[in-house]
Amino acid sequence: MSVYPISRPRRLRRTESMRSLVRETTVSPSDLVLPLFVVPGTGVRRPVVSMPGVDQTSVDELLRDAEEALGLGIPAVLLFGIPDSKDETGSSGYADDGVVQQAVRALKRAFSELIVITDVCLCEYTSHGHCGVLQGQDVDNDATLPYLARMAVSHAAAGADVVAPSDMMDGRVGSIRTALDEAGFAEVPILAYSAKFASAFYGPFRDAAESTPQFGDRRSYQMDPGNAREAIRETLLDVEEGADMVMVKPAAAYLDVIRGVRDEVECPVFAYHVSGEYSMVMAAAERGWLDGDRAMREVLLGIRRAGADRIITYYARQFARGPR
Repeated sequence: MSVYPISRPRRLRRTESMRSLVRETTVSPSDLVLPLFVVPGTGVRRPVVSMPGVDQTSVDELLRDAEEALGLGIPAVLLFGIPDSKDETGSSGYADDGVVQQAVRALKRAFSELIVITDVCLCEYTSHGHCGVLQGQDVDNDATLPYLARMAVSHAAAGADVVAPSDMMDGRVGSIRTALDEAGFAEVPILAYSAKFASAFYGPFRDAAESTPQFGDRRSYQMDPGNAREAIRETLLDVEEGADMVMVKPAAAYLDVIRGVRDEVECPVFAYHVSGEYSMVMAAAERGWLDGDRAMREVLLGIRRAGADRIITYYARQFARGPR
C-alpha cells in the first residue's frame, strides 16, 4: 500500500462535487416509505404532540398528505388506523368499512400509482391494546392467527398493494399467505415485520396510534433487544412461510441486525426508523442542540449503509423537500 505523501484520501473530499462523485451510499426519496395515521370523520387533522410534524388525519386530509408525498417522489405509504370503537378481538380492524379499508379505497381511486401498504395488527383495535386476542392476561398466539388473516384479506379486498403483519405471532405469515391465496389475492405480497424488538423507542407511536397496552407489556411476543441471532432465525422463518419482504424494527439502534439480515436473505429488506428515533432528533433540534435536518439525513444514511433497501420514516416528506 502506498503511503503519504503519495496516498492522499483528502483529494476525494475537497469539494461537494468531488464528494458526491465518490459517495458510496446515498438516500433518495424513492428509498422511503411514509407512515400515515388515519381516523374517522372529515376535516380532521390532529397533531401528535410527541411527534412534531406528524398528524392523525381523516381520509380527506390523508389524501392531501399522500398527494404531497407522491409529488415529492416518495413511492409508498404505510397506513395505521385509529377506530371509533374497540373490543376484545379488534373487530373494527377487519370490518369492510373500517377506517383503513376506507382510506385504502380512497387512495387507490385517487393515486393508482401510489403503493399502499397496510399494517396488520390488532393492537390499535383491541380494548386491551395488545397485538392479539387474550386468554386471561396472556396473548393467545394460535387463536390470534385467524383474526390477522381476516384483517389482511379485508385490506387486500379494499385494494392494498402490500400487507404488513407487525404482531410478532408465530406462524402469522403462513396463515396470512394461505388466507390471501384462498381469497383470490395470490398477487398481494407480504412485508413481514420479521425482527421487531420490544423497544423503548415506540412511545410516541403509541400516542399516535392510541395503542398503549392497558396492562403489562409486549415482551412475551416482541423480541428481546439483546438477541441478534434470534432476529436471523425469525426472519428466515418468515421467508420460509411466504414473506416477500422482511423488516427490522427499530432501525437506528439495530444497525447490526439490519446488516445481519441483509447478509442472510435475498428478498428486499426494509427498516423502520421508529417514532422515538425520529422524535428524539426532532426534540433536540427544537432546542437548538443539533442541526435536525443534517442529523436526520445522517441517521437515514446510516440505515441504508447498514443494508436496508427501503426505510420507513416519519421524516420522508421533510427529507424529500431537500436540505434546509
